[in-house]
Amino acid sequence: MYTFRFNNIEKTNQYEELIKIFLQPSEFEIIRDEEKAADYTYEMVTDKDELKRNLYNDLSKITGKSPKWGILTGIRPVKLAGELHDNNIDIKKVMKDNYLLHDSKIDLVSNTLDFQRKVAGKPLRDSMSIYLGIPFCPTRCLYCSFTSNQVGEDEIKRYLEALHHEIRICGEMAKAEGQIIESVYFGGGTPTTISAQQMDELLREMNDSFDLSKIREFTVEAGRPDTITSEKLNVLRDHGVDRISINPQTMKQETLDIIGRSHTVKDVYEAFETADKCRIETINTDLIAGLPGEDENDFMHSLSEIIRLGAENITVHTLAVKRASRLKEMDELFNYREEELREEMLRLGHKAMAENGFVPYYLYRQKHTSGNTENTGFCLNNKASIYNIRIMEEAQSILALGAGGISKIYFPDENRLERVPNVSNYEIYIERIQEMIERKEKGFFVKNK
Repeated sequence: MYTFRFNNIEKTNQYEELIKIFLQPSEFEIIRDEEKAADYTYEMVTDKDELKRNLYNDLSKITGKSPKWGILTGIRPVKLAGELHDNNIDIKKVMKDNYLLHDSKIDLVSNTLDFQRKVAGKPLRDSMSIYLGIPFCPTRCLYCSFTSNQVGEDEIKRYLEALHHEIRICGEMAKAEGQIIESVYFGGGTPTTISAQQMDELLREMNDSFDLSKIREFTVEAGRPDTITSEKLNVLRDHGVDRISINPQTMKQETLDIIGRSHTVKDVYEAFETADKCRIETINTDLIAGLPGEDENDFMHSLSEIIRLGAENITVHTLAVKRASRLKEMDELFNYREEELREEMLRLGHKAMAENGFVPYYLYRQKHTSGNTENTGFCLNNKASIYNIRIMEEAQSILALGAGGISKIYFPDENRLERVPNVSNYEIYIERIQEMIERKEKGFFVKNK
């Protein structure tokens, strides 16, 4: 057991997160008792990053590890690189000297930023994007910690009635402000859990309520292949949806059974065939490196199959063991096991993507990720998702509708965001729908007041 003391520092969460990259929770403690001896004691020096560098170096000596993301524990390293670039600061030098990143991660961040700026540019000052949440899924996955529920048709109908109301009122307020809507993203949950008729009505409501005439991208997560039908995809296409997600997570049937996905590998092939017949313009596919029981051969087989099927946008996630997931309950230390295997999966995956013409266009990191790695979105033929880029760079307002949605209003002159959350529980959302709308009226639609 190693003991760490941080003198005259009240909030130690960020330092604890760095320690957890090196040591399991049972291997260390942070003490506050002045009479108890500590193995390592830290004072606030010039700034918190210098303290983190000292802590990183000590932990490297203890464990022999040298994590490639250095002292960065935040979600958005590309956002940080963008801020450095915009202030004419040498990204590579700061990332290496100040944040202790390895060259491979510096190159990944720099290349991702360059491509983002090339394909998306900076958002217009008065633009915003819209997120709409459908918090229902056929089943709950082993690793899931998102807002997702398995309910009957009556409950879905009640939820959609409340959502239609929120869309109508917020659409009126958005038109009054005259903001340009750049992208729309239907997420969840699994939006295609609802019927084709319900989706048709929802999309009609969106088009009637909001001015979508200048939209650059309209995405619907059709994540579960077993929820995809030609009827639903024809509805999406007819309403201007040009991008969907088909998310197998793996192409190994045994793994699908373990993690609680209700679809089969055959369903994935059929979903791609259906999307092609329905003339869906762009398909995104999510895969997860580090799923229980898989090795690098399993992961590379999945990636090869998805590339062969013709996905032009592939996001490679590393499994993150979240606090609210069933996997966390089953194996408290899963994210510490086989760290080198996770890193090898990503190395091989990135290599295969480059060989097939894919380039990284957005990335983000999560806490409790296996091997302390990252999630990277790759695209072919400039098929980058504008919404994914905007949500990560945090330089545009995002209006979030539905249970679990967190709206973010961006103030460009101050380069800051304010959050306006909806409640996560869909039943409470229904009961308090008027309050959710009032929150936006007072906290989001404020620029012209």
